[in-house]
Order: sequence, then C-alpha cells, then structure tokens
Amino acid sequence: MKYKKAKIDRVFVVQFDDGDSILENITGIVKKENIRAGIFYLIGGIKSADIVVGPEKEELPPEPVWRRLVESHETLGIGTIFWHRDEPIIHIHGAYGKKDNTRVGCLRGSAETFIILEGVILELGGIDATRKLDPLSGLKLLSL
Repeated sequence: MKYKKAKIDRVFVVQFDDGDSILENITGIVKKENIRAGIFYLIGGIKSADIVVGPEKEELPPEPVWRRLVESHETLGIGTIFWHRDEPIIHIHGAYGKKDNTRVGCLRGSAETFIILEGVILELGGIDATRKLDPLSGLKLLSL
C-alpha cells in the first residue's frame, strides 16, 4: 500500500442535461479547468450506458464482462481523475437501478444523461499522482 496526503482545492458543481454525454463532458471540464487530480460524485439518471461488471476470470490481463444499459436507470456514482501522459483518465464506479433490478459496475464507453444528472467535482491539490500503464493487467493504474 502507498498513500500521499492531498488537499481539496477548487470545487465544481455540474448539471448534466438530458442526452448529455457523461464521460465526454467530465473529460471536457477536466481539460478546460486543468484538473490534474480529483474525485467526483454523480447522482441522477442515465438513459443508456456501457458498463463493465467484472472480469470473466480472476486472471491477468482481465477479460472484461460488458453489460449495456438500454433504458433509464437511477444512478449513484463515484469516480477519480488522474492523468496518463497528456490525457485525463476518468474512472467511475456506480450503481444503476431500474425497478427491482440493480447493477454495479465501471462506467465505460458511451453514457447518456436521462433528464438530469448532478455532479460535484473536488479538485485535489498538493499531490503528485498519475496513471501508468501496468503491463500485467493492461490497465492504466494509479501511481503514487
């Protein structure tokens, strides 16, 4: 285990409107505001999304198991922002519910807002943290 101390710098409150692309918009804010490290919270609705619900087997590199959300779902998510070279990597895990069905997974690929999705981004300052490509997993993992 490794850890570093950080402080909260700027705070951004975000309103995603119906049909907005969630990952594209978060990435756009991060680039525009030059947020080098951060955490964020999401609450609201998603009308479609691609999520990963775990690896097929516990082996490296992991083979992701994909699921598609094809209609509106209540959503609660948390994520991190750290950069790999010149690009921010947005990592979101969330719970997505519709009626009596709930899925938990990593939001990847396309994702659209249903009616409204609220977000709060907390920029972390005073920390040198990035993402680096891990050769065993093939993933861009946090590096402290």
